[in-house]
Amino acid sequence: MVHQYKNNGYNIVLDVNSGSVHVVDDMVYDIIAAYEGHTVEEVVCQFDGKYSKEDVEECYTEITELKEAGQLFTEDIYEPYIDSFADRPTVVKALCLHIAHDCNLGCKYCFADEGEYHGRRAMMSFEVGKKALDFLVANSGSRKNLEVDFFGGEPTMNFEVVKQLVAYGRSLEEANNKKFRFTLTTNGILLNDEIMEFANKEMSNVVLSCDGRKEINDMMRPVRSSGRSSYDIIMPKFKKLAESRNQMNYYIRGTFTHFNLDFAKDVLHFADEGFEQISVEPVVAQPTDDYAIREEDLDTLKEQYDILAAEIVKRKKAGKGFNFFHFMIDLQGGPCVAKRLSGCGSGCEYLAVTPWGDLYPCHQFVGNEDFIMGNVDEGITKPEIRKMFKASNVYTKEKCKNCFARFYCSGGCAANSYNFHGNINDAYDVGCELERKRVECAIMIRAAMADENN
Repeated sequence: MVHQYKNNGYNIVLDVNSGSVHVVDDMVYDIIAAYEGHTVEEVVCQFDGKYSKEDVEECYTEITELKEAGQLFTEDIYEPYIDSFADRPTVVKALCLHIAHDCNLGCKYCFADEGEYHGRRAMMSFEVGKKALDFLVANSGSRKNLEVDFFGGEPTMNFEVVKQLVAYGRSLEEANNKKFRFTLTTNGILLNDEIMEFANKEMSNVVLSCDGRKEINDMMRPVRSSGRSSYDIIMPKFKKLAESRNQMNYYIRGTFTHFNLDFAKDVLHFADEGFEQISVEPVVAQPTDDYAIREEDLDTLKEQYDILAAEIVKRKKAGKGFNFFHFMIDLQGGPCVAKRLSGCGSGCEYLAVTPWGDLYPCHQFVGNEDFIMGNVDEGITKPEIRKMFKASNVYTKEKCKNCFARFYCSGGCAANSYNFHGNINDAYDVGCELERKRVECAIMIRAAMADENN
């Protein structure tokens, strides 16, 4: 399978199954499009009057050589083995600890219902968190590196327990040959010097929640108790934290909605404020929500991604670059085969833990009791849920089978699929459209920077 497109002046050809990317001139681009299933004589005839016979024949030969080298029109080597892949041994490598089902912001698009997850307000106790870490160690097999995200709601509302659990996790490492990688996701309202110092010592990554320009952020993310601006409170703190981490190992992470379809301005606002690690993502909402992304918004949003990609190239070439999460693609290595085929590992390698110790496939399923997989006391009590997630991959999803981006998005988000279609083997169509555009832009950026270095 080959995907061809034009972006920012580049003719790009992606061989989907091998991952090979070719930046070509107009003639090669045209002949690749005509190559498959046609003889050289037929292709020469097709382009008679546009390209010379000699040039077409030479180009056709070069394409054939690339095909024989496994860089164009390659076969899918993964699909024949998907059944054995689904039966692979699975260990738990990551937990999302819902340290606080409460929040001090009232974000209008919050899938967690302002931290309550459609249930009750609660704080995770040290005892529940301790059992969760014990569960992770016990179910991680021989895997050494384990990941734990302190999540909410707002986790800094229960920060003493965060500190206790980090200390407990560290106490488990040497005896069990494990290494914990802790992450903190925060809205910044309670962020202070003590929390920053602790985060810089113990957190491998910190996610800072803000939506961009002040008016955009405050429209959707007001302070819960007063409705006042959260931007004015958090932005100085976020700048300080980013600098204290040497502009590494953090993300400032926002959400754009129907109300800011010009979201590239929000990304560039962050960059202009000095942030170098940025993620701004589309809201996922039902069509009845006034802030939801609609199909009629897609052309505008795709144009915004093009604008953003071109600006990133310009700034990188000027030595003022920044990283935009959705444009970060490794074309040389990339994720392992398991991740390419099945994504984040939700329900198998990655689980969420509620304040009272229930286990869910991921944080976005929390609150839907049909997806309770077990608890930290008894472990997995519904292995059929794990089996369902383990069997889900790009080949069980009809919408993914012929999509050029399938090995980059790995089939998309299971929770989004379920929330829009009632099963985890479908796909969120609006999200798919934007993901395909992001992949195209990401590859173009790599092409442009490679061109700059040659």
